[in-house]
Amino acid sequence: MTTSSPSSPIPHWIDGRPHTGAATRVGDVTNPATGEVTGQVVFADEADVAAAVASAKAASTDWARTSVSARTQVVFRFRELLNERKEELAAIITAEHGKVRSDALGEVSRGQEVVEFACGIPHLLKGGNSPQVSSGVDVHSIRQPLGVVGIISPFNFPAMVPMWFFPIAIAAGNAVVLKPSEKDPSAAIWMARLWQEAGLPDGVFTVLQGDKVAVDGLLDHPDVASISFVGSTPIAQYVYERASATGKRVQALGGAKNHMVVLPDADLDLAADAAVSAGYGSAGERCMAISVLVAVGGIGDELVERIAQRTATLRVGDGTRDADMGPLVTRAHRDKVASYIDAGEAEGATLVVDGRKVDADGETNGFWLGPTLFDHVEASMSIYTDEIFGPVLCVVRAETYAEAIELVNANRYGNGTAIFTSNGGAARAFEQDVEVGMIGVNVPIPVPMAYYSFGGWKSSLFGDTHAHGVEGVHFFTRGKVVTTRWPDPGSAGGLELAFPKNH
Repeated sequence: MTTSSPSSPIPHWIDGRPHTGAATRVGDVTNPATGEVTGQVVFADEADVAAAVASAKAASTDWARTSVSARTQVVFRFRELLNERKEELAAIITAEHGKVRSDALGEVSRGQEVVEFACGIPHLLKGGNSPQVSSGVDVHSIRQPLGVVGIISPFNFPAMVPMWFFPIAIAAGNAVVLKPSEKDPSAAIWMARLWQEAGLPDGVFTVLQGDKVAVDGLLDHPDVASISFVGSTPIAQYVYERASATGKRVQALGGAKNHMVVLPDADLDLAADAAVSAGYGSAGERCMAISVLVAVGGIGDELVERIAQRTATLRVGDGTRDADMGPLVTRAHRDKVASYIDAGEAEGATLVVDGRKVDADGETNGFWLGPTLFDHVEASMSIYTDEIFGPVLCVVRAETYAEAIELVNANRYGNGTAIFTSNGGAARAFEQDVEVGMIGVNVPIPVPMAYYSFGGWKSSLFGDTHAHGVEGVHFFTRGKVVTTRWPDPGSAGGLELAFPKNH
């Protein structure tokens, strides 16, 4: 499988084959390490949206009626093919997103966990049965697929985030329409081809490329039963409000400002390693990145020094080379993150490490920005209040554990947080005290395993259901309860107008 060249636009995938439609609008796809335009992706118009949803709807009926065993066999074949060819997918991610190869492989592996979880979905699709709830009356429950489900995924994880959703949706009997980011669209097409090779019927997995036209088309289409979204909080709220207004189920995962609280009894070397890894991995373009470190007590100076020392050892460069951190995804995003560094200086934070001065191992036109470290950051500063989504780590000082908890809970986001301590009592209290959906104890990025569910609180989630795990299965299915009576042979009927009584 290969990516498209600039002369061959990156297409949609509709009804089991590439589809360019009218292709009156296209967008550039770049290699962030070189700044070179490597391709163009077609942007959907209303007709493309209609064709994509119609194909998915036509395929969904037969797929829903396919046995659970047959569906999971296809998912398992997809799992085997993905495992064999993960290097191909990682190379596509590096070429269009910019993350280093090892990080791209890690993304594929974490997505693979959800595929493996979906292989065991028959157990989670079981209903219940209660015989003889009343004289001659039995009750049982079943779970059925929704039909056509939409997935709108972000640029930072072009493989893993879609895989949070589509393996479960497909295994449960739904047809999927995936709208990937226009910044790195080729991974979605690669996965569509892999599904076809695994034996998935045409139309069950569709890729719709594009921008807001494609997004709004999915949000508004009456044949789309649900929307799964990951992205910034303003867009997550927009998706939730517009899609739910049309009666759709919605799980819209938004932004984050993840705090890492370090207590005075923590292993400071362990904490410094974790802060650097979680703050600068994937150039900070992770919704679970640590962007705020809360140093409690008198450990701030020592901890900042250890972080700065480690930051100096990081190699920034082309993801295909021996680098620790790659470029940012686009020039515009690189410049936006750099503007926050300007603002942090202007607002009075102490700039300890300046990523604007990075000497990257890559082409001069790459979208480079090195690790940046601010100390003495105040809660009123924009580098603290805003989700920067780049390699900028802010250190805030707190005198006490209680002050640290108050700081975390006052933040409008509630995605993930971590505590570093050697005190089990403090860690146990932290689990109860923080108003956040995912918590790490001496673990900086607490992304749950696939059989648990992923999602935050407050402005980090719109909707009631988290991604993957049991919540994901429930999101992509709906329950029915069936009450039956089989009268004994020869039994008499009769009229009964009163409300039925259990007896």
